[in-house]
Amino acid sequence: MEQRTLGTQGLTVSALGYGAMGTAMAYGPTDDTESIAAIRRAHDEGVTFFDTAELYGWGVGEKLLGHALAPIRDEVVIATKFGFTSTYGSDSRPEHIREVVDNSLKNLGVDTIDVLYQHVPDPAVPIEDVVGVMQEYVEAGKVKYLGLSNADEDTIRRAHAVHPISVLQNEYSIFARDSEPLLPVLEELGIGFVAFSPLARGFLSGAVRPRNELDASDVRQMIGWWAPENFGTNVEIARQLTEVAADKGTTLSQLALGWLLAQRDYVVPIPGSRDAGRVSQNNASAQVRLTAEDLARIAEIAPDGGAGSRGR
Repeated sequence: MEQRTLGTQGLTVSALGYGAMGTAMAYGPTDDTESIAAIRRAHDEGVTFFDTAELYGWGVGEKLLGHALAPIRDEVVIATKFGFTSTYGSDSRPEHIREVVDNSLKNLGVDTIDVLYQHVPDPAVPIEDVVGVMQEYVEAGKVKYLGLSNADEDTIRRAHAVHPISVLQNEYSIFARDSEPLLPVLEELGIGFVAFSPLARGFLSGAVRPRNELDASDVRQMIGWWAPENFGTNVEIARQLTEVAADKGTTLSQLALGWLLAQRDYVVPIPGSRDAGRVSQNNASAQVRLTAEDLARIAEIAPDGGAGSRGR
């Protein structure tokens, strides 16, 4: 698989990564055996970049990913995140960062975390203080590269002034476009971009279902794209995009991932699936080549992304 460079500090990863949130939370019941098989299939097909977080099952997701990747640890880049409380508030106090990162090292079963992100900004703690603690782990050899997630321009600039930030991870897909104004900032500073939820939480997977068919614990129960007043409009957008995909001889999900890869050469989508077959389908998108005409058709179908909010 093609390799892409994130930032200017030496971080190189596969053009597609693997997002492991769904192995521990958010999308209904999980099966560890299936999840491990999916993770290993991703690696077998050239994926070298695997993303998790303390939040994903409060250590459960990190332990599962660490177990799945243990035999090939030296061949992969592992990223994790800190910054939440158990009630989903933000907490980037220095003592909390140290506690979480030390636990993440143990949960993953590694000596070094390749990429460490602040998961969400904490208004109570200056970003300069946060990055100062993260930098301690780099200097100690326990973290290689630093990242931010869900951050705005001011946070990015202030963080980067303390220690080089290699990558920003925000939501980005044909449906979610609000990170696009940050791309010139990343280019100016030499920072890569990791796109989470690149298939719009599954709306662009080719297998979207309405809320009443989803598990009660499914995070999509709270996302505006699935709200009754928006669902039909978004299904129609997906239908038209499927026609574009068919004309290219590919699937909707492959078109959506190919679209992200075509945006910038420093954009790396991290789709996640617990199904090894779907992982293979996602990985095939690395071969999709979209023309200017293809991109113009997509822009005409979804000029402003999906209908409704990517949040509640």
